[in-house]
Amino acid sequence: MANLTLAIDDDTLRAARIRALEQGTSVNAVVRDYLMSYARPENPRDVLRRIFERADRSSASSGPGGRTWTREEIYDRWDRRPRT
Repeated sequence: MANLTLAIDDDTLRAARIRALEQGTSVNAVVRDYLMSYARPENPRDVLRRIFERADRSSASSGPGGRTWTREEIYDRWDRRPRT
């Protein structure tokens, strides 16, 4: 396993250590986990699953009257977009 040296200001590192401690982990583990997820592209199915899970938990809606547009109106509007 390779070692990595980072330059981080003291206040940021102190706050990160406190937060990591509160979460029962270490700054090293947080950085390692972040870099692993950053380096490996996510499976699109996993991304969609998380999006749908968030949508299910969301209280957002289109209001008491519901949608005011139809599918045909959306496509008609899309067809009239200026082309670049």
